[in-house]
Parts: sequence; C-alpha cells; structure tokens
Amino acid sequence: MKTTARAMAVALGVGACFAPGIASAFVSGSTGVDGAFNPTVTTTVTVPPSGIFNYTSVNIPAGVTVTYARNATNTPVVILATGDVTVAGTINVSGTIGANVGAAGDGALGDDGAPGIGGPGGFDGGRGGLTGSFRTGGAGTGPGGGNGGFVGVTGCAGFPLGGAGAGYANAGSSFLCQGSTGVFGGIAYGTAQILPLIGGSGGGGGSSGTTFVGTGGGGGGGALLIAASGTVTISTTTGSILANGGNGGNELTGNNSATGGGGSGGAIRILATAINGNGTLSAVGGVAGTGAIGNGNGTNASVGRIRLEYETTNRTAASNPIHTQLLPGVLPGPVFVAGTPTLTISSVAGITAPASPTGNADITLPSTTPNPVTVVFITAGVPVGNTVQLTVTPAFGDRITAISPALTGSTAGATASVSVNLPVGPSVLSAQTTFTIVAALGDLLRNFAGNERVEKVTLVATLGGPSKAKLITVSGKEYEAPAEALRIAALGY
Repeated sequence: MKTTARAMAVALGVGACFAPGIASAFVSGSTGVDGAFNPTVTTTVTVPPSGIFNYTSVNIPAGVTVTYARNATNTPVVILATGDVTVAGTINVSGTIGANVGAAGDGALGDDGAPGIGGPGGFDGGRGGLTGSFRTGGAGTGPGGGNGGFVGVTGCAGFPLGGAGAGYANAGSSFLCQGSTGVFGGIAYGTAQILPLIGGSGGGGGSSGTTFVGTGGGGGGGALLIAASGTVTISTTTGSILANGGNGGNELTGNNSATGGGGSGGAIRILATAINGNGTLSAVGGVAGTGAIGNGNGTNASVGRIRLEYETTNRTAASNPIHTQLLPGVLPGPVFVAGTPTLTISSVAGITAPASPTGNADITLPSTTPNPVTVVFITAGVPVGNTVQLTVTPAFGDRITAISPALTGSTAGATASVSVNLPVGPSVLSAQTTFTIVAALGDLLRNFAGNERVEKVTLVATLGGPSKAKLITVSGKEYEAPAEALRIAALGY
C-alpha cells in the first residue's frame, strides 16, 4: 500500500490595510548589515542562502548591469534598504533562451536541446526531444510550465510539434491540431499582490526530427522584491529593472526538428516610502523559437506580474505588463510576516510524514497494514473547534472523504485525527479546514472578495500547486485569494 501524504503548507503575509489619512513612513526591515551597494562595473552577484540582501542604500549607475547567480534553493532576490535605492543602470533577473540547434550560426557546441535557465526564483524550460525513441520534448518546470512538443498525430500531419509557452499572469499559448489534440500552454497562477513572491515558469521543449534534437524551452523570469525605507528611483532615461522570460531555442539546420516554447515573465514587487522615475519595468514572456517548419514552432508565453506599493510617487509611465498598485490611502504592506497559520498531515498509520512532502510516495505502507488507518493533523493559527476534511484520491477509482472530530488544543497549536479505509495501490491524501473569522477581520479581507465582507476562510492545497485560500463572503460567494491574505485573520486570534 503506497500512500502519498500531502501537507497543507501555507506561507502567509499580506499588505496591511490602514485608514486613509494616517501618516506612517514605510520601514523596509533592513538591518543594514551588508552596507551600501554601489557597483561601478557590470557585475554578477551570488544570491545568499536566505535570498535577502540587507543594505543601507543601493546605487546602480548608468551603464552598469547587475545580474544574480542563483543559490542552491533558487530563492527569489530580496533587496532591503534602510535608505534610498537608485537604479540608473539595470537590474536583470530574466530567464535565458533555450539553446539553438544546428551548427550554422549556433555559436556553441554540445548544447543542442538544452533548456533555458530560469532567473533566480524562476523555473527552467524543458529539454528538447531526442532522436530515436524519445522524441517528445520535456515539459517546462514551475507551476505554469508549458508542455513539451510531440510528434504530430491526426490533424497535425505527423510532423514534430514545438513546445508550448509557459503561463503566469495568463495561460501560455497552445498549439491545437484537430479536436482536443495539441500541445497545451502552461496554466495561470499567482496573484496580483505577488504573494507569495514567485517567478515565471519554463517553456516546453520542442520534439525532435529524425536527425536533430528539438530545441529547449525558454527559462522563466526570476522574482525580485525591492523594499526601501526611503525612495526607489528608476531613472527615466537609463534605468531598467527586468524579469523577462527567455525565448525558446531556434532550429537552424533545416532538418525539421521543432522549437521550444517561451518562458513566462517573472515578478517585480517594489515597496517604498516613495517610488519615482519613469524607467523601464519589464516582465514580458518569452517568444517561441523559430525553425524550418512553421507548424513545428513552439508557442509564446504569458507575461509575469509587477506590483508597486508606495506612499507617494511621481511615476507616470506604464510598465510591461501594466503594474498593479495599492488603492489611495492604503500604505505599503509588511515585507515579511511571521507566525503563519498552517495545516499539515503529521502521520499516516503511525508513520511520520516528511516535513516537505513531494506528492510522490512520501509514505509507503506495508501491504499487510490493516484498515482503517489513522491520519493525524497538526494546525497552527487555526481556531480550535473546527474540523479537518481529508480527501483520499486513489490512482484508480472514486475519491474518499472523511471529516475529523473538532481540533483540540489551542489556536497556537492543535491536533485532530480521522480514521479512513485506504484502497490498495498509490493514493494522494490532501486536507482542508474552514474557519469563521470575526466581522472586523472580514472587513479587512474585503479587498480580496469583491469588496464584500468575508465570513469564512478555507485553507486548501492542490497536488503539485501552491497553497491557496478560499474566501467565503457573507452572501455565500467564494473567491480564491493568496493564502498570505489569511495572515490578517491570524492576527485577530
């Protein structure tokens, strides 16, 4: 009996809501331990394990480009400053292009089919398909990774198909053949608030021809957060902040291998007392690679997300894509918030679940394990008295649900358990809990729920995707919102 335990890992944090007219200078939270960052030449900075730079000030002069080498866990780049941040040059966390295929004009050897690399906090593209028995291109990585191309079937005349573009703010573009056949773009994900901070996804790799491999998908744009207690200035004439997705690789041989899809644009979030200057802010998606057969080209990717939070601004220029911003009278939210509500599956049949479940054989039970088995849940930041619903999704057959008795303990830490009959073979376990919040907190969450008071909140996790929150209003309408929004509710208990 093989069981996959899916935990509800919810990372919460949200922009605070304040009454208009209250003066409060934004505080970035920087410790200043990294001093002033004043590069004088183009440089690549290694992202520390935490992903966080604690500067006193930042000044990137015209003609200087700063890029970042990803750390081992590929965290986003977070730049905090106690003072001002001035960008007259370029900050670039973009993804890279998939490798071209073919000798003529390629400029590199031994890289055919290699995917583009995501920027820090972004995700890599899929590898191009191989010749022989493995002609299908690899899917792009990340929540919105584009699907890999395959050798055409009915409606596609049997030729190799390119990889699909990745999704982020929107779904990536698809290539459709006949009926429901085709190579489908990656799904949309994330929120306009860029909570959590997450980068773009990779494009799918193209399928191979009979002689040459397909080209790789583009890497997703990275994720960048800049928070300054002073002013962030992006120079109108020379300044730029880029989190673009990489293009799919080009096919240069004329031998009919297919090309990769574009990587989606990444994320840029800026918080400051003031944001000035009309310099470039860009998180566009990558385009498909081009090749000898137009129908074998991949598809384009979605744009990423850009958000600005400030008390004052003189910026009038649009970004690409158009940025979201706070409503008048709402001040920038906190950069980090601790003490987050969580729900986790602690154990199944007495076997402890891993701290970071993968969704693939996290727990393997002996075939002799008798039914029913006990599944234990642990919560933090969730009021006691609420129940937890367990859903068992087997590889074959119908889902099974069971509801626990009420949580016991305290809001800071509570437990519950439920007994359930597990079917033979692999299953995926997921859990969710719904709790009622007080009216004042429901009013704070109305920005996420069509300006209607929220009455109840459901924490929910989906296999292979980020944790989500469902907000239920007093009239019964339901809205998906960033799980981080629930930090407001947690503060009330």
